[in-house]
Amino acid sequence: MEDVKKKDIRLERMGSAPIFPLILKMSLPTMFSMIVQALYNIVDSMFVSYYDKTALTAVSLAFPMQLLMIGFAVGTAIGVNSLIARRLGEGKTEEANKAATYSLLLSVITWVLFAVIGILFSSTIIGAYTDNEKVLTSGSQYLSVIYIFSIGVFVEVGIEKTLQATGSMIFPMLFQLCGAVVNTILDPMFIFGFGFIPACGALGAGIATVIGQIISMFFALIVLFKRNKTIKIRTKYLKHFDFRIVKNIYAVGIPAIIMQSISSVMLLSLNGILAAIGETYVDVLGVYFKLQSFVFMPIFGLTHGVMPIMGYNYGARNKKRLLDALKYGIAIALVIMGLGTAMFQIFPEALLNIFNAYPEMITVGVPALKAISLCFVFAAIGIMISTLFQAMGKGMRSMFISLLRQLGVIIPAAYLLSRIDPMMVWYAFPIAEGVALITAAVLFITLYRKHIRYLGQSAPSNAR
Repeated sequence: MEDVKKKDIRLERMGSAPIFPLILKMSLPTMFSMIVQALYNIVDSMFVSYYDKTALTAVSLAFPMQLLMIGFAVGTAIGVNSLIARRLGEGKTEEANKAATYSLLLSVITWVLFAVIGILFSSTIIGAYTDNEKVLTSGSQYLSVIYIFSIGVFVEVGIEKTLQATGSMIFPMLFQLCGAVVNTILDPMFIFGFGFIPACGALGAGIATVIGQIISMFFALIVLFKRNKTIKIRTKYLKHFDFRIVKNIYAVGIPAIIMQSISSVMLLSLNGILAAIGETYVDVLGVYFKLQSFVFMPIFGLTHGVMPIMGYNYGARNKKRLLDALKYGIAIALVIMGLGTAMFQIFPEALLNIFNAYPEMITVGVPALKAISLCFVFAAIGIMISTLFQAMGKGMRSMFISLLRQLGVIIPAAYLLSRIDPMMVWYAFPIAEGVALITAAVLFITLYRKHIRYLGQSAPSNAR
């Protein structure tokens, strides 16, 4: 009975607690862990670069494929998160339990797919980008390890998003922190060698990464089965499989997978455009994507806290709380992005020097960071509107916005601007975000008129 009361209180707060404190309570742990992840990404790159330049090149070539794997893990988990939150809001606990159970199965199936790719195609994938034998060997080894032992990331992310859908945010934060801390400790040991551990370079970075992910997975499994009282995993759901639940998961999950994965395509395309101008431009782009994670990762952490609130209240047909969650989410995102814009505008040279920037890189990078950061405020609003679309199960709208901002506008804009003046290429970022924001606003208005306006009341026949 006590466990049931705890469950009811947790779910009730998403439908009744003051929105602003609730968003902070649910988002801050994830935002903090996202910042830790951003720090880890930089530290990891620094360790590898000190070992060997070819090792850094090898890991960099594997990075887009690593993003693809993470995109599948996070995208599927977002579909699970959205469905569980909505079903809990509707009082359909049985369907929420089914979604959580199927999430574990889908995680294992997706892991097997990527493991096969890692075994069969790692050398082919890296070989498509380099003919340097040392880079090819290191890169294929790194990618093989990352893919073959990726079960840790798939299962952990699935459990993380499942618990977040119930309003539990502390444990998901601890899962990420656990993996990041273990990874950071083991990185230098496996990269440079320690005691009986030989120096493995890029391969060592891969080994440290998957060990951290697997330890985090076991931590998450223990919490899911021993500490979680809201969601129940039942093997009986596998005997009488409900494909309708899987369809509902991927209604949001497939667009989310695409949204999470297209950044790798964008990076490859932009690198192709910038490489024709000069290597310095490619270096600046790489440094920017390391730096921008400190601004965007907290926003993504915010969305993880806001989405369950939106999904629950949409399922409960509470229009006011749904819109309040959007308003407060946008306000918080604007504050974070405003601070990020100020940092990039005032301290661009200091930010570049974190990566030991050479003179030409400073010359190109300072105006680049100032130009790109103009997009941050636009992105803040657009990301939160896309989060609302996902929470309501309208994942195709989010996918369209993401495709528009990361491929549809930025790539042709960057190409055209590079032909006019190389230094203008960076303005492709604010142009893309501006177009995406206008489009998101139009899609929100149409969604409001058709679905949100009538929440909590009977819709007139012409609006059904």
